[in-house]
Amino acid sequence: MFGGLSFMVNERMAVAAGRVGDLLVRVNPADYDALLEDGGVPAFMGKDRPMGPGWLSVPSERVQDESDLAHWLDVGIHSGDAKA
Repeated sequence: MFGGLSFMVNERMAVAAGRVGDLLVRVNPADYDALLEDGGVPAFMGKDRPMGPGWLSVPSERVQDESDLAHWLDVGIHSGDAKA
């Protein structure tokens, strides 16, 4: 999807790995602003077509080690979880 390799969890796309090491991550819209501060950037479908607050792109520079990758995978996997 979107030129990357997508990973599904519970019948939903959680994350897609891009060709250059970037990630497309499904996020809980309520967490969107905080995740922007954490290194995510708005995701776009082509020029000037934002995907909205349910998706972020994570540049490869923000995924430097297993801990970074685990963080963003956790975000994508748990994006549909209800908040307490």
